[in-house]
Amino acid sequence: MRPSARYRPLAVLLACSAVLFASACGGSGKPDASGNDDADAPKIELTIATFNEFGYEDLYREYEAQHPNIKIVERRAPTVDAHIKNLETNLASGSGMADIEAMEVSWIYKYLAKADQFVDLRQYGADDLKDRWLDWKVAGATTQDGKIVGYGTDIGPEAICYRRDLFAKAGLPTDRAQVAKLFADWPSYFATGRKFKQKVPGSAWYDSAVLTWEAMRNQLIQAYYSNQDRFLGAENPLLKRTWDQVVQGSADGLSARLPAWSDAWNQAFRTDKFATMACPGWLLGVIQDNAGTYGKGKWDVADVFPGGGGNWGGSYLTVPKQSQQPVEAARLAAWLTAPEQQVKVFKKIGSFPSTLDAYDDPQVKSQVNSYFNNAPVGQIFINRARNVILKQHKGPRDGEINQVFSAALARVDDGKQAPDAAWKQALDLADKAANTRKGN
Repeated sequence: MRPSARYRPLAVLLACSAVLFASACGGSGKPDASGNDDADAPKIELTIATFNEFGYEDLYREYEAQHPNIKIVERRAPTVDAHIKNLETNLASGSGMADIEAMEVSWIYKYLAKADQFVDLRQYGADDLKDRWLDWKVAGATTQDGKIVGYGTDIGPEAICYRRDLFAKAGLPTDRAQVAKLFADWPSYFATGRKFKQKVPGSAWYDSAVLTWEAMRNQLIQAYYSNQDRFLGAENPLLKRTWDQVVQGSADGLSARLPAWSDAWNQAFRTDKFATMACPGWLLGVIQDNAGTYGKGKWDVADVFPGGGGNWGGSYLTVPKQSQQPVEAARLAAWLTAPEQQVKVFKKIGSFPSTLDAYDDPQVKSQVNSYFNNAPVGQIFINRARNVILKQHKGPRDGEINQVFSAALARVDDGKQAPDAAWKQALDLADKAANTRKGN
C-alpha cells in the first residue's frame, strides 16, 4: 500500500462513491449507471477537477468504453492548494467549474455552507445509494437540512504504527495484539509513553505534537464550533483538556518535535528518533519510502486507535450547479465511487475504500504488508474504519482556526512560547479568524 502524497498538509499545517452495484435509477432525472449508452447519442464532454493522484485514469477509459457518447477530461491540479484556488476563483465568478469537483475531507465543510451552489445529489438517487457507505462518510457531505452534496471516495482510518525494536528495548510488548491493549484511550497512550521514555531516554514517543493534536481534536464532536456554527473557544473544556494533554506530553519529552513533511521528519524514519505515530492507511507508504531498508520489519501496525476511531484523509466528488450536464456528471461521480471502482483504485494506489461492500473483497480484507512485519493491514483498517462513529461538526473557518492552534502548539513544542501564553494568543487569533468575513 504505497499511495501518492495526496493528503499532505494544506499550506503549512497537515498538511478516495458509490453506485456500489451499477443499478439503474429510473424516473425523476435520476442517472442510469448501467452503462452501454447508444453510440449514436449526442456526444458529451465531462470535466472532472482533481488534485494530486486519484488513480482514475484507467477508470475513465473503462467508463468511456461503456458510454461511447461520453468523453472525460480531467483537470488535475498539482497540489491541494492549487485546486482550492481554482475552485474558489470559479465559484466566485460563477463560471469555469468542472462538471465534477473533488473535495478533500478537511475542507468540504467550508462548502457545505455554500450547498446552494452544488447539486443536491438526492435529486439523482443519492438516497438510494447512501447505505452503501460508512454512515460517517455520508454525514461528512450532508448539510444540516439533509442535502447530500458529495459522493465519498476514499478514507483515512487511523491505527497506531510503532517500532517493534524500540518497544522491545523498553521492555514493552511487541506483539501487535498486546500492543493494542496499551492504547485504549489517550491517557493510557501518554502514560505508556512516559514509561517508554524512562527506559529509552534517547528516543521520543511520537513524531510531532501537532500531528498528535490533530488526531485528538478530530475525535471531538465539537472542537472549535458549536452545531450552530458559533465559535466556542474557551467555552469548550474538552478542547482545553486536549491541549493540556499534548502540552504535558511535550514537557515530558514525548514529542520528537519534528514538523510533518519537513526534511528532518523524513530523515528521522531512518533513525531511532521516535517509536509511535498516529497512522492512517495511506501513511504506510510514506513510512516505507522514508525508512527504506532501515525500517523493514522494525515497523508494525496495531489494530487500535486511542479513544476508539479516527480518520485522516479522504475525499468527495461533488457536482456544481454550474455544470451543463448534471445528470451525466452525477452518473459518472456515482460510478467512479462504486465499490468495484474503489477496490480497483485501492489495488492501484492504496486509497482505502469508504464503501461497505468493498470490505468483503479479498483484495482489500486479505491484504498483508510484508514491510510492516506481515501486518494484516486490510483487516486492520477495515476494523479501524468501522470504529469511527462520529462526524465532527466543523464550522466555516475551521481550517484557519486549526492552523492558529497548531502553530501555537508548535511554538510550545519547540520551547519558543509558554503554554498559557500560547493558548491565550491562539484563542484571540482564532476568535478574529472566526469573525472575519463571517459566512464566507
